[in-house]
Amino acid sequence: MIPNLRFGIVGTGSRGTHCFGALLKQRSDCIIQAVCDRNRTRAEFAASRFGAPSVYTDLEEMLLREPLDALIITTPDATHEECAIRALRHRLSVLIDKPLATTVAGCRHIIREAQLSGRVAMTGFNLRHAPLLTKLKQIVDEGVLGTVFLVENREFYENGRTYMARWNGQKADSGGLWIHKGCHDFDVFNWLLGFPRPRKVAAFSGMNVFRPDRLPFPTRDGVPPGPCCSQCPYASDGTCPDAVRYDDPEWGDAARQQDGYVKDSCMYNSDLSTHDNGVAVVEYENGARASHLECFVTGLTDRFYTVVGTLGQASLSLSGRTITVLKRWSHETVTYEIPEVTGGHAGADPGLVESFVQAVRSGTPDTSSCEQGLLAAAIGQAAELSREENRVVHLDELL
Repeated sequence: MIPNLRFGIVGTGSRGTHCFGALLKQRSDCIIQAVCDRNRTRAEFAASRFGAPSVYTDLEEMLLREPLDALIITTPDATHEECAIRALRHRLSVLIDKPLATTVAGCRHIIREAQLSGRVAMTGFNLRHAPLLTKLKQIVDEGVLGTVFLVENREFYENGRTYMARWNGQKADSGGLWIHKGCHDFDVFNWLLGFPRPRKVAAFSGMNVFRPDRLPFPTRDGVPPGPCCSQCPYASDGTCPDAVRYDDPEWGDAARQQDGYVKDSCMYNSDLSTHDNGVAVVEYENGARASHLECFVTGLTDRFYTVVGTLGQASLSLSGRTITVLKRWSHETVTYEIPEVTGGHAGADPGLVESFVQAVRSGTPDTSSCEQGLLAAAIGQAAELSREENRVVHLDELL
């Protein structure tokens, strides 16, 4: 009988708790042995959900004391490098939720430690496991489109406004949204194209909406908005259409008193250091090009993909179940349909967890290697540089 794998989770926000923790709890071959978060209240709530016997606020203490097989890292992005290296030095396999790290140097540090440890290290690129995108990858690999030279992705995220209310809106924590959010899509480009080396990146982005002069409602004299939705008079009376309230007890006063963190900061008055919309263009050494648009100011949540090759083009909406291929000369249309899916991110999250469990058992990562995580992070870092310095960034500067 194969023994259960013993998991630890560090970082008990939404991804750690409602994605990885919830999915592992459903499995009969895995147990969540311990959870760690600097905020004890949130860690205890997570542990009670999973039935985890051990709770820690210090990762090193957990790694020293707990007999674990693997660690899932869902802390803020800027801490991924430190957490992963600590775990690898304790000879644990690790799944690092995207991005691998916020810099190329950080990614290389993780890769080096993984090689020394001999353990599995994977990047949490869950979109590769979305059934619609795995079908698209099959279509590309089978040559249905010919040689692919152009890929476009447009991401609209209605709940993206919550990004600006949390730590994600601070570049010091997230590395910037071209890394935190965009690395998902840059990895899909790399994956679909067969991982050619990216050559240069140009990115244009800005904060057009979530700033003090764009409040979507008039204020009353002497009544300032904010500082967070849970304390804002314009949220409590229904005036602000962007108000987001969290009723989960782990985000209540007891947790807030420990570290002061809230995930409902006023998006219009929070001194944000990222962007709320932008476009990034990548050119590869094989001549292929890819364009990624991301917009967090919208009433729509979806990703739209177009892939163009010498024989035809494919298009899809990730919220749907079909891929449409248009043949170049005959104008024939071929439609591929996948079965209905369950699970977060268009059915992708369960596939990522299954992939990591099997990789830990076999000792070999079968998807989303750290080297591929580095490639996506490099494009994201180049896009952040392009945005800041208003120039085209050549990847040789980073790679």
